[in-house]
Amino acid sequence: MPNHASFFRTLRRISVVVPASVFLTVLVFVPVAGRDSPALSGLDRLEKQIRNAIRGAEGEVGVSLLHVETGRELAVNGDTRFPMASAFKVPVLVELLYQVKEGKFGLDEEIRVGKTDQHMGSGLLSDLIAPGIVLSLRNLVNMMMLISDNSAADMLLSMVGPANINARLKTLGIEGLSVDRPCQKLIMDYLGVDYAVYGHLPLDEIRTGGAWTAEQRKAAVLAFTADPQDQSTPRAMTTLLAKIFRREIIDPASCDMILGIMRNCQTGQARIPALLPPGTPVAHKTGTIAGTVNDCGIIDLPDGRGHVVLTVWTKNFLGETEAVEAIIAEIARFAYDYFYFVDGSSEPVNP
Repeated sequence: MPNHASFFRTLRRISVVVPASVFLTVLVFVPVAGRDSPALSGLDRLEKQIRNAIRGAEGEVGVSLLHVETGRELAVNGDTRFPMASAFKVPVLVELLYQVKEGKFGLDEEIRVGKTDQHMGSGLLSDLIAPGIVLSLRNLVNMMMLISDNSAADMLLSMVGPANINARLKTLGIEGLSVDRPCQKLIMDYLGVDYAVYGHLPLDEIRTGGAWTAEQRKAAVLAFTADPQDQSTPRAMTTLLAKIFRREIIDPASCDMILGIMRNCQTGQARIPALLPPGTPVAHKTGTIAGTVNDCGIIDLPDGRGHVVLTVWTKNFLGETEAVEAIIAEIARFAYDYFYFVDGSSEPVNP
């Protein structure tokens, strides 16, 4: 902020020794600079940058962001529903910790992993030999969130129940987000595999068919996207993450646990974190399947400039994952720069 008193004292000194025309020229210059200040542009400039980043993309992109401390928010396709993919694991964890608080489970409780608990898709559990695997509930949570392990997620989802997750979200005032299927069924539905026949078999007994043609893959992607199950609007996930950050749900210790785990996420380093300054703390969760490449999380801005909650959902992308990741990374950097340089909190905040 300029020191206006000092500025005008300087002008008074100058006016004694310079012609009046020069003095008047100096006075005219000040408001012109003020009109050009980016602080007066609001969020319009940021929205334009985001729309430019997604213009021409072969699929659809939805964005919702919130600067927690100022309450400023912006959305592009923010109320459009998108497949969450593995990002649905965030509300699974929220419900699990509610039930832990209610005394239904303990985080140190040990769970045995059987052969039929080893499911398709990402993670580590399906590469181990069962029986013989015993993990605490806490370790299943870590595997679900840190490396997006589908087997761990499906075991936890079975424990808490999708209906309980959706009921909880409604009590929290979150609309436009639903959790409906385990990862195993979600993947099988995309692949066209009969879950009723194969869903509860060991992995080595599941038959998924041969390779797809480009047209077959396109048809499968479009059919998957049209299925309303396990979808969310960008705004709904941003709302949930903001409640976690503000410690408005479960209890503060549980919210701290969620944020701590998400800050150590090992997937999606080419997404929200990719273009941010090295070392920027990001608590996030990714999701990828069937033309959907997602990331959602919370960016910590330096120098007391606050925190940005950001959700970027996508669907119907048929090209390379890297191209979609680049869009997510660019949007995250736009948001970082805007709230750090232009419109962030100037007061120190607790992380």
